Amino acid sequence: MAEQQKPLLIKRYASRRLYNTETSDYVTLEDIAGFIREGREVQIVDLKSGDDLTRQYLLQIIAEHESRGENVLPVNVLNDLVRSYMIPGGGMMPQFLQSSFDMLRESQSKMVENMTAMNPMAKMPAFEAMKAQQEAFLKAMTGGLSKSWPAAGTTPDTPEEPESGEDLEAIKQELAALQKKLSKLGK
Repeated sequence: MAEQQKPLLIKRYASRRLYNTETSDYVTLEDIAGFIREGREVQIVDLKSGDDLTRQYLLQIIAEHESRGENVLPVNVLNDLVRSYMIPGGGMMPQFLQSSFDMLRESQSKMVENMTAMNPMAKMPAFEAMKAQQEAFLKAMTGGLSKSWPAAGTTPDTPEEPESGEDLEAIKQELAALQKKLSKLGK
């Protein structure tokens, strides 16, 4: 990656409102979750004391998503997390989780690279659109843990733009044309 972006600084006022220092407006927890899904690192600090509140708010975001039925963490994993707090020094759980997520990002990145490098279809028109669609599918299936999700402490070079309905329709048309070509080649 080129130059590393600084984390997005969010300041918490005494009224508990959260203020985005880049856009000079107030944000919600859902806005912060959106920044993170887009690959942006955030840092949340208390305006008065300067205390770093990032961990507290990230845990609150996870708890809210879990309470709405968006269960990502199985109960046995939650039990293991609670148990890890009972071990003096926290045990090895933090390092294990960090290594697991790093390996997941790396394997997804390699899978996308292999799709491109080893695939003879890479020279065909519309392959880039199909590759982008597969990357979006991987991201959706893994809750955003795709190639675009940066490693710990890093951020992507450019934020991903959501695709408009027209772009999505164009990709679908290109994919349908590609499928027709492939079926003709197979005959």
